Amino acid sequence: MIIHGLQKMTLVDYPGKVAAILFTGSCDFRCPFCQNASLVLDPSSEPEIPEEEIFSYLEKRKGMLEGVVMTGGEPTVHSDLLEYMDKIKNLGYSVKLDTNGYRPDVLKKAVLGGYADYVAMDVKNSLSKYAQTAGIKHLFTPLIEESISFLKEGHVPYEFRTTVVHELHSDEDFDSIGKMCEGAERFYLQTFSNKGDIIEEGLTPPSPDDMERYIMILRKYIKNVSLRDR
Repeated sequence: MIIHGLQKMTLVDYPGKVAAILFTGSCDFRCPFCQNASLVLDPSSEPEIPEEEIFSYLEKRKGMLEGVVMTGGEPTVHSDLLEYMDKIKNLGYSVKLDTNGYRPDVLKKAVLGGYADYVAMDVKNSLSKYAQTAGIKHLFTPLIEESISFLKEGHVPYEFRTTVVHELHSDEDFDSIGKMCEGAERFYLQTFSNKGDIIEEGLTPPSPDDMERYIMILRKYIKNVSLRDR
């Protein structure tokens, strides 16, 4: 499996654990607000980190690090994802999987096979605006609903999260998102911020008042809703 980035330590990306982050390339979405545009659009232009280097680092940091986050890009587009996660697990690490939920078959195998100990799924928008927000024309939304329903069964700790963009989200959208994810363990809202490596320019963050209102809308359906700004 090709890894294009290694963040050697994070205290915020894996709840309750000190972790490293591994960045895969490629994605089946083209979200206009994506902060890793180069990994999505042209992963071959990004440096590759040899597997030996990654596992040597993880071996040396056992006891200091507790977990590893698999993110991207979209990890589930890679056929050898589960094998790679298994190697990490065999070192004694917990593994968190970040996913857009568009491949529920891979998500289920990762969870039910014991490869993923925690899942963070991005919920892009209400179903009526999902294709627009994901940046692809022919999006089959039942796959998104399948992943949401599966995670809500509680096989593994999980979270849903939405990056909020002024031009893409509204009160009505968050009411629909709340209904779709009703009863979820936890939901985080993240304010969009243009940090440079973005797919589409011209997007802006919502106001603090908007964010607070969206949180209150979601809390009608989900008990634990919080703001997570990065």
